[in-house]
Amino acid sequence: MFNISLEQSSLTDEQLKALHEMWLRCTRRIILSTTLAGSGHPGGSMSSLHLLLMLYSTLRHRPDDPCWTERDRLLVSMGHISPGVYSVLSEFGYVQEEDVFLDFRQAGSCFPGHVESCVPGVEWNTGNLGQGLSAGVGMALGLKLHKNPGRVTVLMGDGEQQKGQIAEARRFAVKYELGNLLGIVDRNHLQIGGSTNQVMPQAIRADYVAARWNVFYVEDGNDFQQIFQVLRKIHRRDVDDPTMPSVVVARTVMGKGVSFMENKAKYHGSTLNMEEAAQAFAELGIDNPLPELKEKRKVRQIFQNHFCTTQGHPQILTGEPRTYGLDDRTDNRSAYGAVLEDLARLNNTGEVPKVLCFSCDLESSVKMQGFHRLSDKAFFEAGIQEHHCATMAGAVSKENFAVFFSTFGVFGVCETYNQHRLNDINDTQVKLVCTHVGLDVGEDGQTHQCIDYLSLLQNLYGFSIFMPADPNQTDRVVRYIASRSGNFFVGMGRSKMAPVLDDKGQPAFGGSYQFEPGKADWLRRGSHGAILSYGPVLQFALDARDELARQHGLNLAVLNFASIKPIDTASILEAAATGLLITAEDHHADTGLGARVAAVLTNEGLPSRLIRLGVKKYGQSGKPSDLYHSEGLDAPGIVQAVLDARAKGWLKA
Repeated sequence: MFNISLEQSSLTDEQLKALHEMWLRCTRRIILSTTLAGSGHPGGSMSSLHLLLMLYSTLRHRPDDPCWTERDRLLVSMGHISPGVYSVLSEFGYVQEEDVFLDFRQAGSCFPGHVESCVPGVEWNTGNLGQGLSAGVGMALGLKLHKNPGRVTVLMGDGEQQKGQIAEARRFAVKYELGNLLGIVDRNHLQIGGSTNQVMPQAIRADYVAARWNVFYVEDGNDFQQIFQVLRKIHRRDVDDPTMPSVVVARTVMGKGVSFMENKAKYHGSTLNMEEAAQAFAELGIDNPLPELKEKRKVRQIFQNHFCTTQGHPQILTGEPRTYGLDDRTDNRSAYGAVLEDLARLNNTGEVPKVLCFSCDLESSVKMQGFHRLSDKAFFEAGIQEHHCATMAGAVSKENFAVFFSTFGVFGVCETYNQHRLNDINDTQVKLVCTHVGLDVGEDGQTHQCIDYLSLLQNLYGFSIFMPADPNQTDRVVRYIASRSGNFFVGMGRSKMAPVLDDKGQPAFGGSYQFEPGKADWLRRGSHGAILSYGPVLQFALDARDELARQHGLNLAVLNFASIKPIDTASILEAAATGLLITAEDHHADTGLGARVAAVLTNEGLPSRLIRLGVKKYGQSGKPSDLYHSEGLDAPGIVQAVLDARAKGWLKA
């Protein structure tokens, strides 16, 4: 493997010659792959090609062992330059050259239009600009905590520096002294809309200086020697502050190497046709195999031999569950905080913690202060920077940590949906625990009353969704997710409550109860109908059931759906046999549990009356009890819904 030591004083003539030959081969691959595909981003790939080649020539990496624990990480934030990345990976032996030519952007191929970790050597699926630096921060933080000598480099475009999340990532990296992090900005001054100075003026170097990064400028980012010299300086810690991250802003040329492509914004996302490609090859003095490859691509069989980076999840001791008794009135978030304290005591006593917690200026509200007190080095305050924190938490969760990220529902789900979507695509292992969901937020009003969390999260294929009913179930749900890999959402309100009781008057989720995903809890049995609920509305459902039995002679079942995803289809079908289902939830009436139940009934072709009680408009500022009453979600509201159904003849005799 071609390798250059950053200890040498400069590049030798032999190395420069070899690098030029590599550049020529890679440029050929970029043009071939994009022209054959008829789509892609050749211009940016060519402007950053010298940077990519220089980085892979100096990184500590092993193409024959892409998941080597002590490797340096190179994360390409501007994922659209995939032709450049794949061409360089081919040069270093990660992938086969012909596979890149023939499979690029083909259905079923592991060479998609934006870089994905199905390709060996790609650390993170990127494409949505502005998130790469946050992911790099997460990786750098994980390596630092593990005392791993590996370094993280994030290659970014200049246009994406317009995104606010990058500023969030810059600040966090400085606060936690991530001197093992390097950012490189491909400063070609062009983006899709034209000149970056016209689309959105920015002073990139000044922004990083203001954030207290070590800042370097390369006048010619398409010159190997200049790139090498600045990388050497950073490697030798010849920087203003070695504890701080560094950034290199490199002035490059869009479409470098082909005269009619250079400095043309058009080629950011436009490919060459066959004639233009032939002209480019002639100018570069290289052969043109396009006609032959075009025919081979037509009959190409795609083999889905996708590679994915390995990930680890530590062995977590979860401790003994607590049982909150009949006289214990507390909130779910306090039960969550108590479990976090147990996790800190049991898992974070060694030199490297196993459990990490991230907050966004809401430490006491989400009850992380106990964990912080017990495990200061494993608690990270990200400030009011939810977008960055969501991505960072995802990236660090793939570094063999159990990672909890907590904030209010509107910030942790609604505001950061796209970040969690990319986390899901990247197979992260985040435990997203959000407090203050639904009308239970009360007096904070409609801007803070998150009533659409289930509908958003259900779009994410890899997320499980749990809504515990009381502190006892919260305790067991949190212990469950702490020891499991994968992405989890746990939601809860903020009000205090007594424990939910079984039909014998004892805590239903205390003692030996064990939470089981995909299984509903039958709290009461009945034949006149079934009330399906979760979270704080569950107690209203139980109270309504008692009122209906006592005053109206009706016997209804009550089921708790703490597991929204996966959902208990069998229990829904069993409950539907009563002839009437009522879903009652602190959520948008059209997109929560009621919608899931309706989908199950439709999919199974099972006729059943279904009444969906939920939030039908943005809430007001007031006590949760008043807000629930206004939406018909309290016990009287549920009772009335059942009586109305009886008046319509919907109840079985």
